[in-house]
Amino acid sequence: MRGYLTTTLALLRNTWRGLTSMRTALVLLFLLALAALPGALIPQRSLNQSEVDRYFREYPTLAPILDKLGVFEVFSSVWFASIYVLLFISLIGCLLPRCYEYYKQWRAKPVRTPRNLSRMPHHESATLHTSVDEVMAAARKRLRGWRMVEREEADGARSISAERGFLREIGNLVFHFALVGLLVGVAGGKLYGYEGQVIVIADGSEFCNSGTYNYDSFRAGLTVDGTQLSPFCLRVNDFDVQYQPNGQVEAFRVDMQYQAGDDLETGTWRPYLLQVNHPLRIAGDRIYLTGNGYAPRFTVTFPDGQQRTGLIQWQPVSPQTMLSQGATKFDPPGVQDEVQRRQNQIAVTGLFAPTATFDGAVLSSGFPDLLDPAVAVDVLRGDLGLDSGRGQSIFGVDQSMVDQGRLKRVARENLRIGQEIRLDDGTTVRFDGVERWANLQVSHDPFQPWVLGFAIAVIVGIGTSLAIKRRRVWVRAVPHPESDGSGSVRTVVEVGGLARTDQAGYGEEFTRLAADLLGTGVDHSSPEARATAGPARERKS
Repeated sequence: MRGYLTTTLALLRNTWRGLTSMRTALVLLFLLALAALPGALIPQRSLNQSEVDRYFREYPTLAPILDKLGVFEVFSSVWFASIYVLLFISLIGCLLPRCYEYYKQWRAKPVRTPRNLSRMPHHESATLHTSVDEVMAAARKRLRGWRMVEREEADGARSISAERGFLREIGNLVFHFALVGLLVGVAGGKLYGYEGQVIVIADGSEFCNSGTYNYDSFRAGLTVDGTQLSPFCLRVNDFDVQYQPNGQVEAFRVDMQYQAGDDLETGTWRPYLLQVNHPLRIAGDRIYLTGNGYAPRFTVTFPDGQQRTGLIQWQPVSPQTMLSQGATKFDPPGVQDEVQRRQNQIAVTGLFAPTATFDGAVLSSGFPDLLDPAVAVDVLRGDLGLDSGRGQSIFGVDQSMVDQGRLKRVARENLRIGQEIRLDDGTTVRFDGVERWANLQVSHDPFQPWVLGFAIAVIVGIGTSLAIKRRRVWVRAVPHPESDGSGSVRTVVEVGGLARTDQAGYGEEFTRLAADLLGTGVDHSSPEARATAGPARERKS
């Protein structure tokens, strides 16, 4: 039993050491980046379900296999979360011991001067006509800013041990801790954030962030239930798009108003001009402009004279010309009988062109701006399936109702603004005009400032780690045992250097440092020599 316990503990200890090694952390970081590739290349259910459905239609054999592997939900899959958590544990496990080691190094004094400095990668020596005290004073002045320790040695020798570049390790630690913080920030955003898409007609229509039911699509974090959304309201008054002559968009501008905080109680509306890459920041949320389109307005006049007007967004099928498709649906008014009501529902489906061009009777669009709007519509009458309990797209009708013969086409026509179609029972469908709509994205991520801060710290940390080099230098001054006959004092000075990291660039720095240190002596042999030759030394390297 004891042997089994020892073996188990050894296995756990070795597993922990392997997991918390920097090599494992780098491998897991690479795997995380590799695992995120399918999320960028393959449509995700949380972002666009329709694209996932299209992928299934185009690749009926491959798509089910990828679905079982969780490729359509990469960032919420078990295998992606496992890599994420293992990377987090690995980074923490290898950083804490490094912090302790760095603390010990920071508290420790620089190492003693080696006995044989000539064995150092960088070494120079010279005999100076000055005393040991003067050499040490000059060395302390030259090495100001280095971590220094001066020591007494045998035979009257004195030495200085100096180090520099301790910020390199700090930069390395900042980089890795900021990376951990970045992982925590991204995970926190997924837990406590939410993102919603809503289409608002630009005719003064309003949107209030009071519940998920107000959104066209809504993606909530794991801890968000939709009951405590940031309170604010928006009103879209106008949508202006400026086009170049070739049809390319030059600028989008949404004239809108908003309410938040006390404004909701006082009814105060504040203006804002929403543009691409200039989001509205309000109540801790950000509102982006992500799309736009057109909403044709139709008025249906029933045989009894009652009218219904429908204004709903149609979906662009050609971003270059803004040719759009959609369906506007109507219930007959005042019909009490349920069966009769279902049999007389009306849908206006077809194409809308902001600048109409015709090839015979086939409608197309020649320009994205509203220069000559027209629609090519099919009018369907019958059961639209609105009460069937099945969800259906707002841009089309339930095709199964058409296949069953419960929804039939009763008219087809091209219409310009003001024109109408008269059906066989006296019902008329009139094309009244068109409005623009704006697709707004509401994003809430309380960890976004932290993510930004940690991202900046990552750059600063890695920059510091790459720019600063760890290096050491030693200076030893020994009284010269022999006199030169002039009675002046001589000192043998040795300078050694060692680059603790990459040596690139340290050779030049050491050469300058050694030249300054070995040129501090003064030749006292003669005034003429001092005046003409400057510092005198016997140098060997």
